[in-house]
Amino acid sequence: MEEHDVVIVGAGIAGLATAIALKRVGVKALVLEKSEGLRAIGAAIGLHQNAWLALEALGVAHKLTTTIPPLRKVNVTNIDTGATQQVAFPQPDKHGHESSPIHRKALLEALAEELPVDTIRFSSKLKSIVNLQAEEGSFYAIIHMENGVSIKAKALIGCDGVHSVVARWLGLTTPVNSGRWAVRGLAIFPEGHGLDVDVQQFVTIGKRAGFAALNDKEVYWFLIGQSSKGEDIPHDPEMIKKEVISNFAKNFPTSYLRVVQHSDLSTVTWAPLLFRFPWDVILGNLSKGNITVAGDAMHPMTPDLGQGGCSALEDAVVLGRHIGNLIIKNKKLVAGDQVAEALERYVKERKWRVAKLIVGSYLVGWVQQDGSGWFMKFLRDSILYRHYSRLISNDKQYDCGKLPCVSSSNNELDNDPRKIY
Repeated sequence: MEEHDVVIVGAGIAGLATAIALKRVGVKALVLEKSEGLRAIGAAIGLHQNAWLALEALGVAHKLTTTIPPLRKVNVTNIDTGATQQVAFPQPDKHGHESSPIHRKALLEALAEELPVDTIRFSSKLKSIVNLQAEEGSFYAIIHMENGVSIKAKALIGCDGVHSVVARWLGLTTPVNSGRWAVRGLAIFPEGHGLDVDVQQFVTIGKRAGFAALNDKEVYWFLIGQSSKGEDIPHDPEMIKKEVISNFAKNFPTSYLRVVQHSDLSTVTWAPLLFRFPWDVILGNLSKGNITVAGDAMHPMTPDLGQGGCSALEDAVVLGRHIGNLIIKNKKLVAGDQVAEALERYVKERKWRVAKLIVGSYLVGWVQQDGSGWFMKFLRDSILYRHYSRLISNDKQYDCGKLPCVSSSNNELDNDPRKIY
């Protein structure tokens, strides 16, 4: 049986960021990823001020800031009336951070580069979990893999996404369908797209779409619709693209259709938008002994606030901080009640924050798409769009804190990641 200090399930944003946070406090984690390589589903991600603060705490922000244009405003066009409103993003925070779009793959690669080459183990699918209490109150997680390998760890962190095996083991409720779906893709213009840097968004009853330039040759685009109208969409990328152009977005501006037409088919995906009820996050078992979850495994949410990936980065820093403080106290990572208590403190700090984001994301999506009555239009045009920057500024400027400094003199962890104390 292999032995590791910490095992992380999933090499997405949450998993890689958590591994970096642990590395910063002196813990080498093993990351298990069921895919054959880094997954970049979703094509792009918006990094808001809170994400940049987390990336700075992880020591990664400097690798990304030089090539990303900031997002200043969104031009929202009502397809039915032709009217356009400008919606401002929050002003730069006191550190000068602004919202920026980035390739999801570029973010994953930047995170992965910070880890030792043997940290990530691809093609490793989790089969089952056993929580074992050994002598003298020490807790261990035993992970059984589908390839027959068994792994013993002082802590297990599930960062395995919306359909998390670890979350299911903890007894968390299955994420529910929001009633909406999303198609996403990346358009490539070898000669340059010539588009404005401002985000363009288009809304009509039951549908919302838009695009944002990542650089002068690549554009991220999306389309969100009602589930009743999207269940018949084929999952073949070429067919998805054709369905968007000829059916769902046929009345949208030519600028949008042009972007979709230039899609790199390898980036085009369709998926239902799932979320976990906020009360399940607040009241559910987000940790049990030395096992917990982070990212979408803890708090799946709709993408309407653009906070899914950002909050996953926050999770990593907060989790690393609590484990780092434990190491400072004990001079090593000890398997036992203190690890469980550190994970409980992490959960206590995160659950109200992410529950609020789940609610906010759902409400923002609901107001923008679900209804044509005067009241919904009033909420959307006179409240949400007009006051968007002020309404969401606190969420996007949230500071998750710093990682503690764990000096080598205070850290007695052996260089062998398989050693269990």
